[in-house]
Amino acid sequence: MSSLARNSMSEVQQNDPTVTPLQPKKRPLLTRPRKAALLSLLFMGLGQFYNRQFLKGSIFIALEAYLLIFWTVPFQWAMWGLTTLGETPQRREGFEIIPGDHSIFLLIEGLLFFISFLLFLWFYYLNIRDAYKVAVKSEQGIKPNNAKEMLKNIWENGFPYLLLTPSVFFTAFLTMLPLLFGILIAFTNYSAPNHIPPKNLVDWVGFDTFVKLFQMKTWSATFYGVFSWTVIWAILATATTFFLGLIFAVLLNQKEIRFKKFWRSIFILPWAIPQFVSILIMRNIFNGQFGPLNRYLMELGITDSFIPWLSDPLWAKVTLVIVNMWFGFPFWMVLMSGVMTNIDKEMYEAAEVDGASSWQKFWKITLPLVMFSTAPLAIMSFATNFNNFNIIYLMTEGGPVNTNYAYAGSTDILISWIYKLTLDNSQFNIASAVSILIFIVIAIFSIWNFRRTRAFKEEDMMS
Repeated sequence: MSSLARNSMSEVQQNDPTVTPLQPKKRPLLTRPRKAALLSLLFMGLGQFYNRQFLKGSIFIALEAYLLIFWTVPFQWAMWGLTTLGETPQRREGFEIIPGDHSIFLLIEGLLFFISFLLFLWFYYLNIRDAYKVAVKSEQGIKPNNAKEMLKNIWENGFPYLLLTPSVFFTAFLTMLPLLFGILIAFTNYSAPNHIPPKNLVDWVGFDTFVKLFQMKTWSATFYGVFSWTVIWAILATATTFFLGLIFAVLLNQKEIRFKKFWRSIFILPWAIPQFVSILIMRNIFNGQFGPLNRYLMELGITDSFIPWLSDPLWAKVTLVIVNMWFGFPFWMVLMSGVMTNIDKEMYEAAEVDGASSWQKFWKITLPLVMFSTAPLAIMSFATNFNNFNIIYLMTEGGPVNTNYAYAGSTDILISWIYKLTLDNSQFNIASAVSILIFIVIAIFSIWNFRRTRAFKEEDMMS
């Protein structure tokens, strides 16, 4: 309405009060799309029937009806088991054992149904969204697809989603289920000797396991000692292999070095040989009494007695770092050699023209470019060494014995301690709590360091 017409209408209203002003047409509260969405919310498929998509609606209705009829009672039982972990313990009547509730089975069953319920809710949401979108298109004059057109549309446009559907279920039940199970165990008292099913029940205890881990003297002394060595080990294992690989890469990159391919092949052998075999060989070499290393050192007059490579806590830690250097540096050497090969030679020529020394060229050109390419991998290497179970367990089995620790030795790191807690001593709740703490530490460290790397900053600026 133009301004002139509005002014004329205003004058008429002032002269004749019986004339009512024009009211804008109100939009109904429940539009067609909202009705379709509400119907699908009340029961799957009703919105599709409202949109006259009878085949799709019948499939949705049949699915929800099947779940309500056949899965309501099992779902209630599973949720009862998940919340209570059982109420009836196993008992003996004479020579007969009367089975009770198995808390761990109930926990797993409850998680299965809980994840299935979340998938069902997601599917329910898709049903509501589908009804709403089809109704919107119908309002715009677009005719809803019939059964034949729907199947054709699914084949042409939904084929990638059909292929991805199995991966969703595999992720839910083969990744999320074990992950949730491992986390929830930390909030129970699942441990020997008094809470191991099926003889005994397991109960929810909240954060008592974490309180015990940090405050009970036996557990706290072990946790703080093992955790501090784990951090030191991860730093030393990463730094020593990184910089040793850098040194060898720089040496092999010198013009004066001949037979470079031969030397690279020799130095890559420790990394190429299966680590399991190499560690067992190293364990025999560093044997304190029968190992050849001690005998050669004594024959050369370097030492007068056997060095306790694996039986003394300090020497055992030093031995682990040395052996890890032998296994780890070839990877960094090859990686950094490739980075150095791609550095523009004109940069070094320009530096020579400016009178830069070899050390200055390394410090100002080589090192920054190498660090730019390898810093993210170094962070990942730290996380890997934080959980480097193989070399710790195969080399020392966590020993030598530390009387101040509970179920751990002097060289145990957190992951090898978890191994002993679970498989050797059935302290599952403590092991689960330690696993959660490992995840938190590694996640915080990795995210913080990744965000500080130049590669991440430059990628963030480009985006």
